[in-house]
Amino acid sequence: MRDAIKEAILTGEFGPGETLVEAEVGALLGVSKTPVREALRILAGSGLVTMSTYKGAAVRVMDAEGASAVYDLRALLEPEAVRRAVERGAGFREARQVLAEVETGADAADRAKASLTNRLFHRALYSECGNPLLVEILDDLRDQAALITVTGWGISPTWQGEAAEHRAILAAAESGNARQTEHLLRRHIADFLDRVAFGLPGEPTTETKGAR
Repeated sequence: MRDAIKEAILTGEFGPGETLVEAEVGALLGVSKTPVREALRILAGSGLVTMSTYKGAAVRVMDAEGASAVYDLRALLEPEAVRRAVERGAGFREARQVLAEVETGADAADRAKASLTNRLFHRALYSECGNPLLVEILDDLRDQAALITVTGWGISPTWQGEAAEHRAILAAAESGNARQTEHLLRRHIADFLDRVAFGLPGEPTTETKGAR
């Protein structure tokens, strides 16, 4: 149940700010309100849903400050994890397979498909870093980053350019150049936020402005 609702949020089926009425979501998924209520509580804890005493549950609206915080942490941790994966001799076969799907999603201008395969590609890069706790933390960040991505692509549909960046990152990883992979990935993460931050409400945090 939680995964079904999460996927609907991260693919944009439930848009930012949309109220998630338990009975309506349950009817859509063919279940009662009780499992929906529990799933929404869990998703609120992971930062994808907001809960209000008077308004109930809604898809989180990501502002510039929140996006900056997520991407600041991601830029610190994910390049390090991928560098370690390269140094450990990870094969990146799964990343190569997913990359083809990312490009298909980009060509089809299918934002939902591109969002899903984008998440799979990044996870395929860092999943073999050798630290299960780091992978778990990045998985949680990846979900919040995907919420920003869906919003960001609505502001600036840049997934075709990002596919080219993915190819460069993967090429560096497959060549065994850990430092170059780390550098390209960190720049990729920071550049995306730079491209979309102007369209998000509020101001980005100072720490993330111009981060490279």
